[in-house]
Formats: sequence, structure tokens, C-alpha cells
Amino acid sequence: MRRLLLTASLLAAAVVLAGCTGESAPNKPGTVNDNTTMTLAATAEPATLNPVQGFAPEGGSRMYDGLVEYQADRTLRAVLATELPQPAADGRSWTVKLRSGVKFSDGSPLTAADVVAEYSAVLNPAVKSPLRPDFDMLSGVTAVDDLTVRFDLSFPYPTFPTRLVLGVIPHTASATDPQPPGTGPYAVTGWDKGKQLVLVLNKNYAGTPPKVVKLTVVFVPDDATRISRMHNGDFDGVEVPPQQAVAVAKYDGVKVITEDTADYRAVSLPTSNPVTGDRAVRLAMNFAVDRKDLIGTALGGKGTPAYTPMPDSLPEFVDPGATYRLDRQAAGRILDQAGWLAGADGIRSRGGVRAAFTVSYPAGDMERRAVAQAFAKQLRGVGIDVTATPDAGAGAAQIVDGGNPFDPDLAVRQVLRTGGAANTTGYSNPGVDAALDSAHKATDPAARATAFRAAQRAYIGDPSMVTLAFVTHTYAVHDNWSGSVAITEPSVHGPLTWGPWWNLATWTIR
Repeated sequence: MRRLLLTASLLAAAVVLAGCTGESAPNKPGTVNDNTTMTLAATAEPATLNPVQGFAPEGGSRMYDGLVEYQADRTLRAVLATELPQPAADGRSWTVKLRSGVKFSDGSPLTAADVVAEYSAVLNPAVKSPLRPDFDMLSGVTAVDDLTVRFDLSFPYPTFPTRLVLGVIPHTASATDPQPPGTGPYAVTGWDKGKQLVLVLNKNYAGTPPKVVKLTVVFVPDDATRISRMHNGDFDGVEVPPQQAVAVAKYDGVKVITEDTADYRAVSLPTSNPVTGDRAVRLAMNFAVDRKDLIGTALGGKGTPAYTPMPDSLPEFVDPGATYRLDRQAAGRILDQAGWLAGADGIRSRGGVRAAFTVSYPAGDMERRAVAQAFAKQLRGVGIDVTATPDAGAGAAQIVDGGNPFDPDLAVRQVLRTGGAANTTGYSNPGVDAALDSAHKATDPAARATAFRAAQRAYIGDPSMVTLAFVTHTYAVHDNWSGSVAITEPSVHGPLTWGPWWNLATWTIR
């Protein structure tokens, strides 16, 4: 249940007032004054901490290590593996040597059996892992010996190591255990569902022990409440909506950190709806939206225009022509030709169906509310009546997110392909499917890039969404902590995964 200490409007006003007066954020014992503990606020509570069930799919977790992990420059480095995996000559298998002497937080040793059990569970339909669609190239996993694992593929997949960032858990843990042990720097010591998660040092951690010995993550989905509590000294760090970043930065002792991302904001358009399911309406809306203006008004200028889910962080795969110019006259012509004609009130209709639909956003989410409202305001200019409504239900159009800065396949395939795990609108485009399939199985890097660009060109003429922006994530952090290293973040982020605390194990007190 969402709880507000004050109304959002009053809290927003309080934030601005405090920022203008330079009012300090008071410290509280056991939080920001403590040199060894940290308390952070998360915007959402994970349903599970089990990597098999989708926790931290791009790695970056506090509690788990993968065979490999991403570095700040988005290249991979070996972690539980002794070195970066290499393929067999035919590309149909990858062999991974494991580090010896590594233990899980429960004291059990890391062996090949753990890796085999985990990836076999991902492949097992009975386990219902949400990651299974991303492993369609993996046919089996075998323990060669106690510290060697072989991954067998059904077809060559040159970027297979990107699938090996998944946090490893013991083979004795259930694939559905919500908090299995890991080998990372922290271990879970308490989870009060709906309230907070407490992490302490993993006494069996093989690396250098972190300076922050205890981390408490409090779940506060309401933006206004989170900002208010940061100002009151309850937290060492929070994510803040971009529109509030300037005011929060004026708090004494607080700094704002911004991170580039591959995290897009888009309006999903269900094909089952008589308005959003019409190709002409979807296309017209993409021409009608002023993305730069929306970023300025709804996102405080913190973002870049987006037209497809393919992120700018993967420039070699971006088709520069797969964009929409701002052209509301063209949008009007598309609608006219499709029979959507304006009525006396300026709103279009066709066959008795009014060009009207609802866009939903999570209650308490200031950023998505602002995006939904700005989108609705702009679309009225071309005769489409959009109503921005909190928590309108799964059948409504939604302000959605997603994005992966590491691999183009993970960035777009499950979103745009027919039946994709993240394709929630019922969208299907044979041209997009064919190009994505070609990219998925390409072994030549140039051919792979060409296929991904072709998929974007096919998509731009028949879009499933109105992709608006790649947002800049903004965080408020007490400036007595040091250690943040800039990264390009995926959509999944926060105190437990990616975010300014992705390298928390190396943070220190100033």
C-alpha cells in the first residue's frame, strides 16, 4: 500500500522552499553520520532476489557474482571465471574455468555443479524463469570437472559471454528461493517485506571487504515521500525525479549524481484497442510528438530524444535514419487518409469510435506522471484525446521503460519481436521479425549490425509504441561518501543493482 506523509504538491513545494533557503538536511545517528553503515531508499521492492527468477539480469548485484561482469566502460571482465570465456573453433560451445577457493555466504564452496544447476534451471520450462527466452541459443550445460563448465549452443552465438553475468547461487538452493546465498561482498541478514532489506558483509567474500559494512535499503515508491525523508536525514541516498533534481541539489551536504542510461520512456500502444491498435494512429502520434519539448517540460531537460528502443550507447547498431521528424501536418494527413476526421470539438473519430484512450502511470511516480501529462497535452493538438490516469490497469496504454546498454539483442529483441517476453501490446511485424532473427544468428559483426539497422527501418513505418526519450537517472547522495564511478545504466537500477552504488564495495567515507 502506498502511503503519503503529505500531499505530493505540498511536499514538492517544501522541497523547492528548502532548496531556495539553503536549509540543511539534518543528520541522524546510524545513518549519514556513521562511517560504516549506509541507508538508501529504493523506488521499488524486488519480487525476488533469485537470479534465476530474474533478479539483476545484467549483473551489478551487491549479493551475487557472475562468471563475468560489466565494467564501467561496458566491457566484460572475469569474476568467478579465471579468464574471459573463449569459444570452440566451431562456435558451438564455450568452456569456463572457475576460480578455486570461492565460497558462498553460507560457507559452501563454489563448484561447477552450482553453475550447471543454475543455467539448467533457467532452461527448464517448469521453473518458469523470465530469462529463458534470452537463452534460446543454449542447449545444455555440463560439468567437465569440479571447476570447469562447458556451455553447449544450438547455434554459434559470438556474444554468448553477455549471458554469463547472471549471479551464481549454490546448487543446493531452490530455483524459486527468494533469497539464496551468493558469493558477492554482501549477504542478506533481514528482509521485512514491504519495508526494508538489510545487507551485511559476507564473511566468506573472496575479495577486499567493503568499507560500508551494513547497507539498509528502504522501499519508498512515492517520489515526494522519498525526497522529504532524504531532506529529514533518513537516507544517505535516493533516486529523485529529474524535475526535482535542481531543488534537491541545493540541500546542504547533498550532491546530485546524474547517469547516462539506455533506459527509455515510451507509451505502449495495445493492438487490441480500436484506437491504439490502428497503425495510422500509432504512426501519426510518432510524428506529432515534440520529443525535445517533452524532455524539457517533463524531464527537466535530463534525457535525449528516442524513436526506437535501440540505445545511443550502442551507436554501431543505431540506424540514423530510423527517426521521426516533428511534423503535425503530416500526422494530420495520415489520420485524415485513414478516416479519422475531426469533430466539432476538434477530437477525431472514425465509424463512431472517438480517438481517445487512457495512458497509465504508477501513482506516486512524479516523472512518469509528468511524461504522461505532457504526452496527452501534445496529442490533443492533432485531435487525439489522451487522458493521463494513475494505475489505470493492464489493458490501458502505459508509460513503460526498458533498455540495455550492453547488447543490442537484449535491448530490442524481446520488446519488438512477435511473442517477445517484453512485447506486451500484441505487436507483430514480419519485417521486424525477419531482421531481428537475422541479427540474432549472425556470426559476422558487420552483418549483425546491418540486420539490427534493418529491423529499425522496418519498425519505424509500423511502430508498436511512441518511444519518447532515453532518460538521465538522477540521484541525491550525502557528500560525506566518495566512490561513485560514472556508467551508462540499464533500465534495471537502484540500491541493489545498477546505479551510482553499483561499485559500493569500493566506496569510502570522505
